[in-house]
Amino acid sequence: MDKAQILVASNRGPVSFSIGDDGAVKSRRGGGGLVSGLSSVAAEIDTLWVCAALSDADRKAAAAAPEGRLDKAGYDVGGASVRMLDIPAETFGNAYNSVANSTLWFVHHMLYDTPNKPAFGARFRAEWADYRAYNSAFAEALLTGADEGAKVAVQDYHLALVPQMLRVRRPDLRITHFSHTPWAPPEYFRMLPAGIGRELLEGMLGADYLGFLSVRWADAFLRCCEVFLRAPVNWGTRTVDHGGRIVRVGVHGLGADAEGMRERAAADDVARWRTRLRERVGDRKLVVRVDRTELSKNIVRGLEAFGELLRERPEWRGRATHLAFAYPSRGGVAEYRAYTESVRATAEAVNAEFGTDDWTPVVLEVNDDYPRSLASYQIADVLLVNPIRDGMNLVAKEGPVLSLDGVALVLSTEAGAADELGRDALLVNPYDVSETADALHRALTMDDTERRRRTERLAEAASALPPQRWFLDQLRALD
Repeated sequence: MDKAQILVASNRGPVSFSIGDDGAVKSRRGGGGLVSGLSSVAAEIDTLWVCAALSDADRKAAAAAPEGRLDKAGYDVGGASVRMLDIPAETFGNAYNSVANSTLWFVHHMLYDTPNKPAFGARFRAEWADYRAYNSAFAEALLTGADEGAKVAVQDYHLALVPQMLRVRRPDLRITHFSHTPWAPPEYFRMLPAGIGRELLEGMLGADYLGFLSVRWADAFLRCCEVFLRAPVNWGTRTVDHGGRIVRVGVHGLGADAEGMRERAAADDVARWRTRLRERVGDRKLVVRVDRTELSKNIVRGLEAFGELLRERPEWRGRATHLAFAYPSRGGVAEYRAYTESVRATAEAVNAEFGTDDWTPVVLEVNDDYPRSLASYQIADVLLVNPIRDGMNLVAKEGPVLSLDGVALVLSTEAGAADELGRDALLVNPYDVSETADALHRALTMDDTERRRRTERLAEAASALPPQRWFLDQLRALD
């Protein structure tokens, strides 16, 4: 098998598949920071991306490709070699849905309804064994594909055990792990069974370098290492002394791909959506949000805040519309299905209370439409980003980059993006509906000149670390 000098491991790969009406498998290139970043190095250096098949169509494509190598099957994967792993469905389901998305995600975002969940019994231990097996499948693929002294960039909480699995067998490899989520403080992390919490930390400490989106998340990880592993931490250099090795911890605040987004937003389909949205809402002020229907995104409280704005400040009735675009997320997790229904019910309640024959206060659409989102960024007067807890939140960065006439950003203090954007955003406590309603009023009444000036500074800060540089900085940290 071909050997690579740079390897990337992530749950989701650079390409996904669907099955057309004719039964044929069709591919679609993905977006995001990893795809952009990897494309910048794949043309010059032998690169292998290892990912998992996430759907039946993915599995069909992977099974038909030699050794799961999508590039050898003729698919457009952006210049890199891509190996898609067809992990057994039960193993994948337990690792991805039960452990990664229903446990680790909930811990790091501090989302549990603790009187009822979690409960870590025998069933969870069996699911954890599948999470370990899932990580092991990735490790085996990386070991097979890695050249001597190769750099391996492991991504996110799905694959927290991979670095140590690689370290034990290939000490020549240079390994980085990047966390795209927050990291739970020790007071919440201790909710995990003790042995499993230690296994997670030790799994990540198999890396040479660990990256986080915010200083807050990096420091929370270091505190966990002190508390649960009794590992010496040098806070001046952000290093952990563990197992006879010094592991470095760094912060890389992923930014928006301003150039790529502006190019995409200039397309005809975005212009058509812009016209359509404007025709729908007229000349009213627009409060926009674009989110996945995840519990952490806090969509319900955002809708309640808009309702309170209309209730307490009736001058906005008929003069402002809330465009709420919510992308379906994690339909395999019961809590997410229930939350999506709560989002719908809250929007309907606001519309029932305030709507008129010629004005719908909340325009909620629960579907995935990227051109529509780009168009809404362009014409938003206010962008509402109020997550309970978020590793970064690129929406907060993308909105100002694409704004055509200036946008006021209402931003949660608990988004990683607040580190960089807080000076020019209107910061809010995500749990405080009244404060958020007041911030929406301030945003809607902001002087045009001030709004544009803030937007310029927000856009500059938002694009300071574009995806290509973000990815390359992590690879350089291994030198």
